[in-house]
Amino acid sequence: MRTLIRNARIFDGSGAAPQVGSVLVEGNRIARLAYGDDALAGEAADTVIDAAGRTLMPGMVEAHAHLTWASSVEKIYHQFILPPEELKVAAWRNARVLLDHGFTSAYSAGALSDGIEPDLARAIAAGETPGPRLIPSTIERSPEGGEGVETGDVFNGRGPAAMRAFMEYCKAQGIETVKLVVSGEDALKPGTAQNVLYTEEEMAEAGRAARDNGLWIACHAYYPKAIELALSAGARIIYHASYADSVAADAMIAAKDTTFYAPSPGVSVAALEASPPPHIDMSAMKASAAERMELESKLVPALKARGMRILIGGDYGFPFNPNGRNARDLQIFVEHFGYAPAEALTAATKLGGELMGIDVGQVKEGWLADLLLVDGDPTQDVAILQDKDRLHMIMKDGALHKAPAEVAA
Repeated sequence: MRTLIRNARIFDGSGAAPQVGSVLVEGNRIARLAYGDDALAGEAADTVIDAAGRTLMPGMVEAHAHLTWASSVEKIYHQFILPPEELKVAAWRNARVLLDHGFTSAYSAGALSDGIEPDLARAIAAGETPGPRLIPSTIERSPEGGEGVETGDVFNGRGPAAMRAFMEYCKAQGIETVKLVVSGEDALKPGTAQNVLYTEEEMAEAGRAARDNGLWIACHAYYPKAIELALSAGARIIYHASYADSVAADAMIAAKDTTFYAPSPGVSVAALEASPPPHIDMSAMKASAAERMELESKLVPALKARGMRILIGGDYGFPFNPNGRNARDLQIFVEHFGYAPAEALTAATKLGGELMGIDVGQVKEGWLADLLLVDGDPTQDVAILQDKDRLHMIMKDGALHKAPAEVAA
């Protein structure tokens, strides 16, 4: 199957200025990329899509996905924990919602039920349900008595041996990334973000066991000691890091070739904007969000200037911050962190693809054909990506999840 997309303004994900050109997709990969008004005009194709000057760009990558945090723009849940069957319905829905909004890849930052994400990832890969390419995780692991979602008695043992047993269990379940809650969370329990929930020995063994089992580690870490422990374990990605001092920032930069950073501002901005009913007290969450945004407005630009790979992903899935609004992070990066629109797009595409570890995130010959055709120019205004009706075409793995109207007709 060959699909030719011609007469497009191509943003390739690298941050370079868009150029007019054409892309030929063969099977699930980009076979040819050429620039010019009449590029690839002679190529035979089963389907020809005239972009009519629209922007062709890589599909976006959600680097902090919570598909089992049930709320989405299509259905809000006011309880966090759901019965198993309803949780599955919500997770499958959220996968489709992310793809509907232009996210063709997702790296999980933890689930609310054991085993659900490997099943979802398999179903997506098999074409049984629509959704992004998914790096699946399991329930977020925190020690007994720690903040976060409990993982059950079988995992709540302390010490290095318990960490290794947990990693081996995750490998057997088909998990690819393990979420470790290394810090507490002020938004849920004020004053706990500075608490460190693991010992140095536990985190060191977690890192060794993860490497032995071919797993990645994602870490929830706010303060310097937690960041230090995350790095000692070889974390693939660190979330938040809002209270990093100069020593922690230097350590993150020293690890920038192997560790990614996602500040996750979407949930903070949404919390500040939320107007809950009188019986819901969000005062602690709002206070924490305000402090974090102030700190991150300095930290993120400083780390970016030193070459840190910083990714979008904002803890979407709360009732006040539902799945489907994920593209808002790009606008937050521009407005709060001083990114140029093209830099925010690169964070959502090329850098996200590097996190996924597969050939996605760029419009590049030989790479997987995960592509969006956008009405308008997101390199000038990233906010248009929050409107799924502006997504004229959504292609994942060379197949049209959303076909242009003229092709669908």
